[in-house]
Amino acid sequence: MKKAVSRLFQCILTMFIVSIICFILVKAAPGDPVLIYVEPNMSEQYIESLRESLGLNKPLYEQYFIWLIRILKGDFGNSLMNNRPVLSQILERLPATAILMGTSMVLGFFISVFVGLYAAKHKNGWFDKITGMLCYVGISVPTFWFGILLIYVLSVNKRILPSIGMHSEGVNTFSDLLLHLVMPCAVLTFVNAAQYIQYLRSSTITELSSDYVMVQKAYGMKESGILFFHVLKNAILPMITVLGMSLQSLVSGAIITEQVFAWPGIGQLAVTAVTQFDYPLIMGITMFTALLVVMGNLFADILYAVFDPRIRKASM
Repeated sequence: MKKAVSRLFQCILTMFIVSIICFILVKAAPGDPVLIYVEPNMSEQYIESLRESLGLNKPLYEQYFIWLIRILKGDFGNSLMNNRPVLSQILERLPATAILMGTSMVLGFFISVFVGLYAAKHKNGWFDKITGMLCYVGISVPTFWFGILLIYVLSVNKRILPSIGMHSEGVNTFSDLLLHLVMPCAVLTFVNAAQYIQYLRSSTITELSSDYVMVQKAYGMKESGILFFHVLKNAILPMITVLGMSLQSLVSGAIITEQVFAWPGIGQLAVTAVTQFDYPLIMGITMFTALLVVMGNLFADILYAVFDPRIRKASM
């Protein structure tokens, strides 16, 4: 109980520190949001009154505490671009990002399980070497380059798949959504799977040298059974941390991909907010991403305690 309370306090403290740092960085960034509203015929006096109405003439610490009090009340403020509530805009874009990132994470995980186990089982074989090369490519290649390459080959050249958007104009069917999802999901799945495979392969190789594997072989158990019923449940433990940390990629990892494919998610909204100096919207998206990171770590700790009896006993 004490450990749970301590962990919760750490999460709250982390969010508080992140909010201070992000608020300072956003305010220190070059640009003036008032310029969005300025027209050539406006007087300096009117511009100053506009700045005052937005609360931008107050000291930085005062602006922060006003913003913090609103956040604690569940009010993220209104966007400077369209005067709409920040929270409602984030929630509107969340399903699109969740579909894209969630699908890519799940596919990347299942691909990594089979590929990582097989590569570890045949360590230094031809399959392991090819897998290692593809993993390095997946980790190293910029996602925007890979996305543009797919658009050129599959949309511009072959005309097999639609290049941008989540739906075709006037069409709102599931099959149309799947067609638009293929390329952005392929880009992110390739990147996610490359990371997951490396972790799982390394962990599996370590487990295969353990004594319990030799015992199971002595009992005559098949190698496939040892891999999936004994080695996998131990080798997958480090993946829990990776998956927990991957929750933040629901926003941050989708920014570039959503821009390339014009996918109407939170990532695209974040880019628009930055280009328009929309402070409330930037802070709302930043805090939402930070919350995902904190919750991801907490979720990983809980799963570790569920799957690893040693940690569960230590926390009791």
